[in-house]
Amino acid sequence: MKLNSMRYCATGLLLCTLLPLTAQAKVSAEQATSLKDHLTPFGAIRQADSENGIPAWTGGLSSAPAGFAGPGNFQIDPYATQQPLLIIDAQNRASHASHLSAGVQALFAAYPDSFKIPVYPSQRSFAAPQEIYANTYQNALNAELVAGGNGFTHAYGGIPFPIPQSGLEAIWNHIARWQGRYFEDSSTTARVNTSGSYSSSREKNQLLFNYYEAGKNADNLDNTLFYYINKVLPPSRSAGETLLVHETIDQVTAPRMAWNYFPGQRRVRRAPTVAYDNPVEGYLSDDADLYNGAPDRYEWKLLGRQALYVPYNNYRLGQSGTPHAELLHKGHLNPELTRWEMHRVWVVEAQLKPGQRHAYGKRRFYLDEDSWSILMAESYDNRDQLWMVNLAFSKQAYEVPTLTTEAIVYHNLISHTYTATGLRSQEKAPRQFQLPAPPESYWKPANLRRMGTN
Repeated sequence: MKLNSMRYCATGLLLCTLLPLTAQAKVSAEQATSLKDHLTPFGAIRQADSENGIPAWTGGLSSAPAGFAGPGNFQIDPYATQQPLLIIDAQNRASHASHLSAGVQALFAAYPDSFKIPVYPSQRSFAAPQEIYANTYQNALNAELVAGGNGFTHAYGGIPFPIPQSGLEAIWNHIARWQGRYFEDSSTTARVNTSGSYSSSREKNQLLFNYYEAGKNADNLDNTLFYYINKVLPPSRSAGETLLVHETIDQVTAPRMAWNYFPGQRRVRRAPTVAYDNPVEGYLSDDADLYNGAPDRYEWKLLGRQALYVPYNNYRLGQSGTPHAELLHKGHLNPELTRWEMHRVWVVEAQLKPGQRHAYGKRRFYLDEDSWSILMAESYDNRDQLWMVNLAFSKQAYEVPTLTTEAIVYHNLISHTYTATGLRSQEKAPRQFQLPAPPESYWKPANLRRMGTN
């Protein structure tokens, strides 16, 4: 299926910024000044779209609402009293098709009796710290893609390309977006089969964004974007298995480095396949976070902005004590616990380069214009059949502040199964951003064996 990029420009309200035909990373001082008036500090359109019910951005949700017990405690929903404006289902979806992605429409077709979208009033809740905004402004003037676009340089901790001029710049904005400098959590991954029954496993995740180290920039961080650790927790028989990833900023100079520790072998091994289309649990390695890793196997196109219904402000999914069985329904999450809103998104399409290999021949991504987080992704096989529809159920972590995910769901339209990751309602604590980050020595391969046995 071919997309006409003109559909991503709406009449009346300007949804598509006018971009030069040739990609050029740096923008002029005059263009960068727009980040202080008609664009937000991250490059979103500040003004409202009253026709589609999208409010103006007025700074977002950067402080906790009354009643929040503080960092380390489960968040309260600041919009808990709101009711849906409408509920879209298989019967009325045709009248809302212009604001539904192809993937969401495919979910209606796959599960016509149960998949629904409760649409709530749109809240432009995203906010980030002032120092991240200041860095982003400097990046607009200085950041550049490296040769071939497989990395970036001359950028401080912030969005590298807030006024993007190519699909590659946009996807790097997602990869390097602000998510807090350090977070850790314990969560459950559930694999739901065609009958609705599921198997699950627990894991601990830790992520330290080296790129957001105060006072440093992409050129003096030893080429390390972030460190990531995933450890399987009891009662799984694989408990103790640990993965360590060093993600690079310039992947031309050095690709991602990863190591595994397996308790049964008591050995640390390099993990060269933790990338691209290496299978995980119901999805592929570069599906994680809806896209991660080197973008070099695809040609990237920036199709423009579009107003769509997207999952946003999903606090209810993370309510402490909610049983997994209440969250996980046949085919998809329980629609009554989800929240969808109308937002503007950047649409980016990736086409597999000739001569390159990947299970996905084409991919389409929908990036929140306020935060640069991918909220929805669609992946097609090499016969151009829609295969995967992936959704990030996001919310604003106002105590940081940043946008984070309450759950990511990977729907396989061919097998009619799905995998849900990041489920924390049965944990003692939510994702935590305020804990002290482990020292540099903690993130070394030599430390993996000790991690796996503790």
